[in-house]
Order: sequence, then C-alpha cells, then structure tokens
Amino acid sequence: MPSSLQLHRINPSTATATLAGNFQKQLQLSQATWVCPDSISVPDNVLHYHTHVVGPNQCFSAVVQAISSPIDTVWSLVRRFDNPQVYKHFLKSCHVIVGDGDVGTLREVRVVSGLPAASSTEKLEILDDEKHVLSFSVVGGDHRLNNYRSVTTLHRAEGDDEATVVVESYEVDVPQGNTKEETCVFVDTIVRCNLQSLAQIAENLAKTKNHEDPELKIHRLVDFDVRLVLGIV
Repeated sequence: MPSSLQLHRINPSTATATLAGNFQKQLQLSQATWVCPDSISVPDNVLHYHTHVVGPNQCFSAVVQAISSPIDTVWSLVRRFDNPQVYKHFLKSCHVIVGDGDVGTLREVRVVSGLPAASSTEKLEILDDEKHVLSFSVVGGDHRLNNYRSVTTLHRAEGDDEATVVVESYEVDVPQGNTKEETCVFVDTIVRCNLQSLAQIAENLAKTKNHEDPELKIHRLVDFDVRLVLGIV
C-alpha cells in the first residue's frame, strides 16, 4: 500500500524552490490551500503532480472530490478534452482549434454569461490514460486568469474499488486589483462546482444499468442537471 498524507479541510504549507538558468534566483512558493474533507487520504505518488512553483504575483491551490463511481467511469468524462462542458456547467461550448485530442491539442471554450470572462484558449499538456492524469494551460482568450495551468489526477479510493478521488490543482497569476486570497477563493469555487457536477454525473452513470449508448447517457444526464440547476424540473 502506498503511503498517504491526510489532508485537512484547510492545510496551508510553504516551501521554496531554486531554479537554475542564466540567472539563478530563489522563488518563494505561495501558500497552497487544500480544500479536502477530513476523511479523504491522497497518496504520495499523486501529490507530486500538484506541486507548483510560482512567482511572487501568482497563487496556487487544490480541490479534492470523492466520487462514488469507478475510476474508469469518472476518467471517461475527465479525459474528454474536446468536451469539457459535459460536466463544467460554466462553459457553454468548446471548439477544437488544433489537434485530435492528443497532447498539444488546442481548444477554445466559451464561458456562460455572468462570469468575468468570455472565452479561453487552452492547450492540452498531459493526457495519461494509465495514470489518469490530465493537465492543460491557458494560452489565450478574453479573461482575467493569465498563465493559468491546471492538473487533474484520479485515484481509487482507499479500500473501495468502486469509488474515486479526484484532485484538481492550479496555478495562476493574481489579477491586478485582487489579492492571492481573493483569487484562490474565486477559482476554488469554480473548480469545486465543476467537481461536484462531475461527481453527480459519474455517480448517475454508474447507477445506470440499461444498455443505452454511453454518449447518449452523458448528454441526457447533463441536460437533466442543467435543467435542475435552472429550476425547470
């Protein structure tokens, strides 16, 4: 059994990193706030994906979500870089600009009204089907989250092969006029809502016993979730 680190709901940590290059300088890492239920353990071999080296005007954080659904079901939703709106309800559309879903693929997503953004151009950096890791970076668009990079990992819940733990961390520039704390609260809220939506959809998929086409299942469940949020049903 891999060793694991118990993460409390708010568990700040600090570290320093030295970068070698033409000029050597030491950058202090900002505090990482892990939003995690007390009952969830995250293996050490997952934590290294969520170590971010950030500059003085950047922040980073991570959100953890437990899902009562097998890892393969959850991963089938997460890995669809071309269809993030299947569970990210703050996105209304996605268009692949370059690539076919492999590493290096570029997508443009459109954001729902009401958020301080209109669009985001994003590049797929990691897609590991064996280790269940996906990472992307924001490379353009009309938004305030510059130099945003996200890493999402999945692992089986300890002692339960029918449950999955998802960890999503990010690093981002702090927008002018905002503090690191304000930036993390804003992004954490969006990430948390996305992961809660992912949990609901994945758990519903796991409970579905008929032989309906998986793609139709996903779209039907997403349509229902959206109508539920809007109060239509």
